[in-house]
Formats: sequence, structure tokens, C-alpha cells
Amino acid sequence: MMTRRYLAILVAAALGVVALWCTRPKPQHWHENSGVVWTTDYHICYLGATDLGDSIQAVLQAVDRSASVYNQKSLVSQFNAGKTVRADAILDTLFRSSVVVHGQSGGAFDPTVMPLVNAWGFGYKSGSLPTDAQIDSILAFVGLNKVGLADDRLVKGDPRVQLDFSSIAKGLACDEVGRMLRRNGVSQFMVEIGGEVACAGVNRQGLPWHVSVDLPSDQPDTVSHEAALVLALDQGGIATSGNYRKYRESGGKRISHIVDPATGRSTASNLLSVTVVASSCMLADAWATACMVLGTERTVRMMESRSDLGVMTISASDEGSLVVWSNARFADLVVQ
Repeated sequence: MMTRRYLAILVAAALGVVALWCTRPKPQHWHENSGVVWTTDYHICYLGATDLGDSIQAVLQAVDRSASVYNQKSLVSQFNAGKTVRADAILDTLFRSSVVVHGQSGGAFDPTVMPLVNAWGFGYKSGSLPTDAQIDSILAFVGLNKVGLADDRLVKGDPRVQLDFSSIAKGLACDEVGRMLRRNGVSQFMVEIGGEVACAGVNRQGLPWHVSVDLPSDQPDTVSHEAALVLALDQGGIATSGNYRKYRESGGKRISHIVDPATGRSTASNLLSVTVVASSCMLADAWATACMVLGTERTVRMMESRSDLGVMTISASDEGSLVVWSNARFADLVVQ
């Protein structure tokens, strides 16, 4: 009897040790993943128990299948080609968020502007600069109010309407990677795609993530970067938009890739770059584009009292020097 009881105790103890070993958390390490997506570099750093590189690729591919205008089989490309499209979660988020920023920015952010961007020689088409008559004809089918959702399907009031989420999709991709990391138990990460950043928690040193904001450069082909300042962020997203790297030259003048959806014209502005901090990288991305369309004065008026968005503008004075402005929300994040 005693022998059986003794053996039972030993078996129970052994099972307890096995259970404890099986449930013990795996050690966490810092991981780094990098590569190229949508013709731009990405860098991802996170503290986790396993390498999630395959999952990162899956997220980027999902965004590409949904929102890339350079992927002819993507949902947005099918929509632009006139096919009936049922919006997936990614496309639904992009569209609904675009409607919000479009309304709050007075129409400055508008993903239906793609035909105008192409007409000016940016996007995926190039050619001579458009005439006033061509611009006016294109404006007839530009406007986010010409697109809607009906039973999860994207519909348009004019068959010529096209969508391009390039000015918001990279930000969303950063957020989507971040959400995937969280689902896998990661709470400390930094995701950067082409200069757009989403982050959470702290870095290797146990400090908030430090994100450098570049000064505008008059040499668009240079790979060097000169920091204007550094931000400390432990939650949310950062995005910068500028007109100093992507432009065309005609008659000795620079033609900006920023097109005003209200006028159809390439914006002529002293605003060189805008950096926005928001609760998500997607919103920061969209608002950075909207502010570039708005220009310095309208951006300052709109953003001076906002506490949900941190905004910094860098403009050129008449004398050629740089003029920096930021609201209080942005200034609070600057590393001194």
C-alpha cells in the first residue's frame, strides 16, 4: 500500500514538473526585420520570443493585394478598372478613414486625385504637362463624394473615378504590422516603412522610441539625411510629407507632386515639409499629405489648437532661410 502511494506521489510530482516546464514563458529577444516593399525600404524592430518575419511578409502582402495601384490584381486596381469590388477589412478602413480626414481637412485630402497626379506626370504615368482644358475635364470626376460603400461594395457615381491610397496606405501598413505583433504578444516595437513610423513601448535602452525628422534638402537624389530634431514616442505614429524630393522641372520651374484636388493644379507653396504625430500612423500619413495641400498658413490656423495631432511645418522664407513652426502637442515630444 505504501509503495503504491509513494509511486503515485512521484508520478504526480513528475507531471507537475513537466507542466511547469511546458508553461514557462519563452525567453524574449530583440529581433530586426528589413527589406523592400513598394519601392521603399522598411525596418522593423521588436522584443519577442520568436522571429515573426513570415507574419510580417503576410501583412505586407495583404495590404498590397488590397490597396496597391501598382498591383493590377489588387482590389483598388479592380475598382479603378470598373469591376465590382467587395471591400475587405483593409480597403474598408482606408476608405472610411479617408472620408473622415477629407471632411476635416476641407477636402484637401482626397484619394480620388490620382487621374490629376498622373496628368502631371507623377504616379504610374508620365508625359507632357496638362493644359488647363485637360485639368478642367479631369476635375469633373475627382471628388471623394463620388465614391461610397453599399453592402460592403465600393461604388462610384462616375465610371471614370479612380482611387489611389498611396498617401495613406504605408501608414496603415505600419499599423497593421503593429497589430499583428500585438496579437503575438509583442508590446515593444518600432515599424518603419519609407519614413512612416508606428511604435509602442520602449527601445533596447528602456527609453521611448527616438524618431529623427529630416531637414528638407535641395538635393533630391542624395541618400544623406540631416536631422532637424528628434521625437520621443512610446505610442502612435509619425509621418512626414514634403515636396523637396519628388518634383518635375519645366521652364526652369519646379512642379511639385502635391496636387490640390480643388483646383487640379500642382501646388505652389513655400511649405517644404510637414511632420504629423497621431494616434495611428495611417492618420499621421493622411494628415501630412493634407497639410502639404493646405500650405503653411492654413495648416497653422487649423492645427494650432489641436491636441490630438502634433504638427510641425518647415517652410522657406522669402530670403531662402528655413522657418519652423509646431503646435504644443508636437513640441512636447521633442527630445531636448
